[in-house]
Amino acid sequence: MPSKVYGVNLGSWLVLESWMLPQEWLNMGGQSCSDCSTCIADEFSFAKAFPSTVDAIFKTHWESWFNQTDVSTLKNLGINTVRIPLGYWIVEPLVNRQTEFYPRGGLQQLIRGLEQLHAAGIVAILDHHALPGVQTPNQMFTGHCTSDVEFYTSPNYLRALTWAGVMTALSHLHPAFAPVFAIEAVNEPIMDAAQTPGYGTYQGNFVTVVRGVEAAVGVKTQGLDSPQSTTNASQAILDFASAQSNSRFNSDVKTAMGNAASILEQIASDDSTQFNLKGSGHGQTSLVTNFMDVNWQNDNPPNPAAAAWGPQAYDNHLYYVFGGVAAADPEDYMVSICNLGRVQADAVLGDSPLWFGEWGLPTQFDATDMFLQEWADAQKLAYSQGAGWIFWNFKVEHSELAGNLSREWSYIDGVKLGYLTKDPSTVHNTSVCDPFVS
Repeated sequence: MPSKVYGVNLGSWLVLESWMLPQEWLNMGGQSCSDCSTCIADEFSFAKAFPSTVDAIFKTHWESWFNQTDVSTLKNLGINTVRIPLGYWIVEPLVNRQTEFYPRGGLQQLIRGLEQLHAAGIVAILDHHALPGVQTPNQMFTGHCTSDVEFYTSPNYLRALTWAGVMTALSHLHPAFAPVFAIEAVNEPIMDAAQTPGYGTYQGNFVTVVRGVEAAVGVKTQGLDSPQSTTNASQAILDFASAQSNSRFNSDVKTAMGNAASILEQIASDDSTQFNLKGSGHGQTSLVTNFMDVNWQNDNPPNPAAAAWGPQAYDNHLYYVFGGVAAADPEDYMVSICNLGRVQADAVLGDSPLWFGEWGLPTQFDATDMFLQEWADAQKLAYSQGAGWIFWNFKVEHSELAGNLSREWSYIDGVKLGYLTKDPSTVHNTSVCDPFVS
């Protein structure tokens, strides 16, 4: 993990959000509508509508939206971290093809992208952005824009735990996954904890699956004895899970580890994944488990700090453009951000280190160029009080249909326009908050 995270999200790559590339989406065959649940506006509805061509169409998108040119640009801009939004369907055996519809082939693209990032010296967070059953209603970022939220149920928690087991094993055993240092359990769960039953239990199980798989493949893990050697990682995970009597290794954890072991066999049998089961995690460091912070939710939420076992970090997202944070004028924005206090409030509750995994420059008013430069500086200073920041998004489509969207949502364009400094560790004006600090 970098001493300070200066990052961008690779949004709309492996979880496509059509609002960010409206013209390309129409060219692909998608549709645009004010309510994304009523037309072909997400990956689920697209794959359902075009089952015979979806894989080829998305392969073209994946290869054009994020590639070596983008990696080189990010390296030149001093970016040291990327957060990669992923859907559960990147682990293809988790998908029920009778009722769930998603493109295939994403894992091979992730492997390709991680290899390019590693060569550039950029590290990665694997962000479980779109969960089985959908974790938040009516959002494109879940992959299926629907009001029917089914993630907070035992079967879908189990699928998410299995996903975590697979990604943990790949992160230690697949050479392409060398830049991965963290796995995020859930992107933006429902904010009202009363609507997320079982989420606290899931947090504990997620960490145990990660640590269990790590120990099974030879990563030194506090409180667990790793096998001296392994010749088949899948079998090692199965054997390790069945041998555990620790109460943290409950039936869901053991089942998820067993399911992950089986899926790893399937991945290894596919030559296109360049993966075999003979690798070992001996000598490697533990992954950072990552959660949205406790203050993301309200109504007596579970604190993910209670689940910590080994290195753990926390994530907060802050968008002023959606309202509810500050009055819609420049001065109120600056007073708010310059007196934020979220890093300190989280630390009191044990949620530290904290990074800001999503933020941007969009406002609720017509911002001047000068304000956007000050707004960028003030946000970077606030978020750098913690572990750092990850901008949403690395880029946005340039098209007549997209209009001026990239001005405030694209990191690359933000640097070109002079709002963001080319060196992410610096700001234009270190005293930008002085008039607003109370």
